[in-house]
Parts: sequence; structure tokens; C-alpha cells
Amino acid sequence: MQIGPYRIDAPVMLAPMAGVTDKPFRLLCKRLGAGLAVSEMTISDPRFWNTNKSLHRMDHDGEPSPVSVQIAGTEPEQLAHAARHNADHGAQIIDINMGCPAKKVCNAWAGSALMRDEALVGRILEAVVKAVDVPVTLKIRTGWDCDHRNGPVIARIAEASGIASLAVHGRTRDQHYTGTAEYDTIAAIKAALRIPVVANGDIDSPEKAAHVLATTGADAVMIGRAAQGRPWLFREVAHYLATGERLPPPSLQEVRDILLGHLEALHGFYGEPQGVRIARKHLGWYAKDRPENIAFRAVVNRAESADEQVRLTRDYFDALIAGAVPDLPAAA
Repeated sequence: MQIGPYRIDAPVMLAPMAGVTDKPFRLLCKRLGAGLAVSEMTISDPRFWNTNKSLHRMDHDGEPSPVSVQIAGTEPEQLAHAARHNADHGAQIIDINMGCPAKKVCNAWAGSALMRDEALVGRILEAVVKAVDVPVTLKIRTGWDCDHRNGPVIARIAEASGIASLAVHGRTRDQHYTGTAEYDTIAAIKAALRIPVVANGDIDSPEKAAHVLATTGADAVMIGRAAQGRPWLFREVAHYLATGERLPPPSLQEVRDILLGHLEALHGFYGEPQGVRIARKHLGWYAKDRPENIAFRAVVNRAESADEQVRLTRDYFDALIAGAVPDLPAAA
């Protein structure tokens, strides 16, 4: 699919997730087959741009093209200013968040709360598109609640405003991440638009990705939570969509090497102790399907240094590779 001047060869993308899709994770997912990786959202209020969190979120140095940066806010001119700022600092695609269901975001009338005010949506999209020379994309939900599934209305506003591509999560805001995603609304949106549409929600396997594409007619799929601890899912989906064949799962050796590389990237990006702390959730996700996962997390979460975290992780996977039960010290 095409977003402005950028061709997205693999029709599978990493969804923006706050606290997850940082630079180390985006680079990893791109290397493992994601056609596009959207950054975690950055707030549009310039008063917060110089915090450590925002500076890390706006760091795109060395990231392969195209660099997609998501912004969140509620004031059209403030969002336009944020779009210009990010475009000036390396963003090649600006993505607007109108899909986040988090209470603290919606209470500020940002994220999916914006879908309640269609006129404001139009003003925001027009302001941001006008403000930058790079493509602007949008992420929405199917609506605010089951009685107000106005995703198709917002989609038409988006296309008329010059939005280059639209991603749709198949849930309403009040569903958060509960229940199951529905794809009929995404199909209706795709049928009504000329711009590319990306389907998101509950896509956790190559077969599910193919099913969602066939059901919705969407141009690509977007994967979020299912990629946590399984970044190789992107290459599996891309390969299946291209060939109809399943790739074999990664070996334990490859999982170990991917994880150790991810840990080193997190430690290098954030430093200690922040990198060690952030890595803990990723360690849990990587090991979540193992029977000794709880014991592993209890032990590895005690690591206070990068070296200790890497050593415990390597020892754990080396034991699995050798066919032994990992020798996990008793958690304090």
C-alpha cells in the first residue's frame, strides 16, 4: 500500500502502544518484518516536550524510513504545532490518535473521546494536514459506544480532510480491549473510501490476518498486543500473506538471541536503572507461554543491573535449549 510517497511493502504494521512501542521495540519489529511501526503517542502540549519521557519518544535517529510519529491532543492549532515540530525532527508520517480508550486520555477529550465531536474532528484534521508537508494518517475506533458507531462518518471526514491513510480498531471506546473485535464496520469504511484502510483488533496469527483482510477488504493489518513477546509475528504474517505458507516458529536459540539483543538495546537507549525496569515487562511477555514463567519473572525482576538481567536471562534460555529445567533461585 502507499502512504503519500512511501510504499509499505509488507501489509502488516505495528500498532502504537503507550509504554511499549518505543524506539528499541520499533526497530526490532521492523527488522522482523513489520512494514511500518508507529511510535507511541506524544502529547501535543509543548510544555511537556522536554521531559525525559517525551525526548525518548521523539528520538528517531537511525530509524529506517518511513518514520511514523503519533500525536495526541484536542486543540487543532496545538496539534498542528506538534505536527510541525515532529516533522522538523524527523517524522516522515504524522499519525493522529483518535483511538486510545484510556480514561486519563479521554477525560482530557483526546484519543477516542474526540469521536464524540465530529465537527472538532474535522477542524483538527484540516489543521494538521495543512500544517505539514508530510502525509497525515489517522487511527480511530468504530465509535464511542455500541449506540454511536460513527466510524464511517469520521472516516468520510478524514478522507475529505486530506488524510492519507486510516487505521480502524474494531471496537468502540467503551469496550476498551474487552470482548471481541468486529470487522463489519471496518468493511463498511473500506467500501466507502478511496484512501488506504488498515484493520486492527485481535489479529494474533497469520491465518487471522488473512481472514481479516478477506473479510474487510482492508489494505493492511495492524498488530498490537499480540506482538508483545512475539515480535517475529510480523515476518510470519508477511510470509503467509505472500505465499499462503506458515513459517516454522523461531527456535529457542533465536528467541534467546532476539531477547538478549532487545535487552541490550533497551539498556543502551534508556541507561540504568530505567532500561532495566522497562525491560522487565518484555521479559515477562517473552516467557509467558513457559510453565516456569511466574518463577522466572519473580527472579529476573530482582535484577538491579543490566549485567545481572542479561546473565539471568541467558542462563534461563540456555537451560531450556539444553533440555533442562531452568535452575531458578528462590525469589525473595
